[in-house]
Amino acid sequence: MNKGDLINKVAESANLSKAQAGDALNAVLDSISDALKSGDKVTLIGFGTFSVSRREARSGRNPQTGASITIEAKNSVKFKPGKEMNDSVN
Repeated sequence: MNKGDLINKVAESANLSKAQAGDALNAVLDSISDALKSGDKVTLIGFGTFSVSRREARSGRNPQTGASITIEAKNSVKFKPGKEMNDSVN
């Protein structure tokens, strides 16, 4: 399922137009992104938790040349599914 499919499903389920569903989905995703940028966790009970994790700089190897490279430190988004989400797929 891609974003367009999700918008169609939300529009159908919530009896909204596709434009309204798209605006609602974009608002939710933007809110999650903004919270993560400010260092907060986002917990949706039953769905899961989004958080930011710091990945430190480390050395790696270029698979084509075998040359040693330095991989820069960066922040990475993590998602931990909630119990209900895990149970629904098993």
